[in-house]
Amino acid sequence: MRLAALFVAVLAVLGCAIADNAVDRTTMEVRGSQLWISGEINSRTPANFEAVIAGNPQITVVVQGVMPGSLDDQAVLRMGYFLRDRRLNTHLTAQSEIYSGAVDLFLAGVRRTAQNGAVIGVHSWADGFGEGSSYPKDAAEHQANAQYTRDMLGSDAFYWFTLQAAPSDGIHEMTRGELARFGVLTQP
Repeated sequence: MRLAALFVAVLAVLGCAIADNAVDRTTMEVRGSQLWISGEINSRTPANFEAVIAGNPQITVVVQGVMPGSLDDQAVLRMGYFLRDRRLNTHLTAQSEIYSGAVDLFLAGVRRTAQNGAVIGVHSWADGFGEGSSYPKDAAEHQANAQYTRDMLGSDAFYWFTLQAAPSDGIHEMTRGELARFGVLTQP
């Protein structure tokens, strides 16, 4: 009986994960040379993001609004490398709130700017076996994210900071001093 209940629970969780990725949870709006994006990144988002940018070669800046993070880390890395390869900039307005994977997307901007009032929130990741901060530094689980951070910022120090800043079920809103220390912004 317990095995059957466990099986049903696993199917329910998998069903939720599939449903969460069934529809792109972001909104994208082109405003002249800017692409405004809000919402949660999932496995459907990269293809839509790439299509909007490819169809609008005038875009030079991705403006992030309220973005709670991502359901798919690989989707964020794909979007980030795509954004950087096109030499686009990222910007946060005073009303922007970006968290978790949305911060990783922000890092991809060649020029990264934020108005006063913007919120940048970070935390560790978890994979069902433990917190990212609990894995040894040389663990394979860190490789892709540490490399991405090095590629975007020239150092992986920011990645290691995020693992210690808050647990996966918490959030740490970065201070101006922290943003400067890790080079998150290229200009205030």
